[in-house]
Amino acid sequence: MTAIYLDHNATTPIDPQVLEAMLPFLRGEFGNPSSSYALGRRAHAAVERARAEVAALIGAETEEVVFTGGATEASNLAIRGAVAISGTRTDVVTSNIEHPATDACCDFLERHGHAVHRVAAESNGIVSAKRLADAIDDHTALVTIIHAQNEIGTLQPVRDIALAAGMCGSLVHTDAAQSVGKVPVDVKELGVDLLTIAGHKLYAPKGVGALFVRRGVPLPPLVVGAGQEHGTRPGTENVAFIVGLGAACRLAAETLEQSHKRVAQLSAAFLALLQGEVPGLTLVGDPVRRLPNTLNVLFPGVSGRLVLEACGGVLASTGSACHAGSEDPSAILTALGMSRSEALGAVRLSLGRSTTQADTAAAASALAKAWRDVRSTADAAR
Repeated sequence: MTAIYLDHNATTPIDPQVLEAMLPFLRGEFGNPSSSYALGRRAHAAVERARAEVAALIGAETEEVVFTGGATEASNLAIRGAVAISGTRTDVVTSNIEHPATDACCDFLERHGHAVHRVAAESNGIVSAKRLADAIDDHTALVTIIHAQNEIGTLQPVRDIALAAGMCGSLVHTDAAQSVGKVPVDVKELGVDLLTIAGHKLYAPKGVGALFVRRGVPLPPLVVGAGQEHGTRPGTENVAFIVGLGAACRLAAETLEQSHKRVAQLSAAFLALLQGEVPGLTLVGDPVRRLPNTLNVLFPGVSGRLVLEACGGVLASTGSACHAGSEDPSAILTALGMSRSEALGAVRLSLGRSTTQADTAAAASALAKAWRDVRSTADAAR
């Protein structure tokens, strides 16, 4: 069968309109934005247009957008920088279902003497705002919480958490790499001080991202150099990729409402097909408070990895890790209280702009057949 790409949470293809916007800056418009002559001024203007396009998508002011080399850099800049400017406040409050870019940052801070309080998510994959608020006190420098969980797609109550943090005087960061471009994201409505964006999750290239830094937050740089990006992220700007991110954000803003509705309907129909063909298949996480494109499903009695291997035409992912002939389940799923055997059955199916009804129908049929084949092989081996 022709390959069906259902791993848009891992990465998205570059949108053709994004590529068209980038191409001039990979060819003749190669100027350095810091140069004073016309070639440099045009590059500088292109970067500033892109900054405005990113800001418009998330409801920010133009000067509150800092371009980075990706979401991991943006989250490091936010988390480590927020703690560095918090004076006598030294603690961090987060959850146990964060992306590795956040979790590893918190590990780094722990190794350097900072207390990190990880609040456990509920079994539906959502962190209780009250439980997280109860962990915040006068020692809390930063609350960092993922907006949309990357494996299971659940949307976290960031606004309620930010209100609680604000009452205690703590800064708030959210990793919105998976949500920007898929659901409405407004920094003022969320009430956050810092927000991470990943270009390659919304049809821009890999290797470019952005960080929203609320006006008045004096975030220090991770590296030092010249004065680019207000000195927060020095280094000559990657003009073509920044232009691509701006174009992707503009397209997302133009199509968000329509895309959200279409993908949500397609995803719901896809889940119904899978459940009709695979008895006992379950959806991980809250069925309503979630990204419209993301289905993390548990195939009963088998390894999700083996299902995907038996179904080479469907390009999707699992959260499990394979090594030395054994398999470890997703740490996110076990953090929700699942048993090892349950969690090993997980497959993440994430839809995108190009996904069609024909794609999901063919994928559901192929995945169900692969599940039956894997089950049959396992039963014969017993």
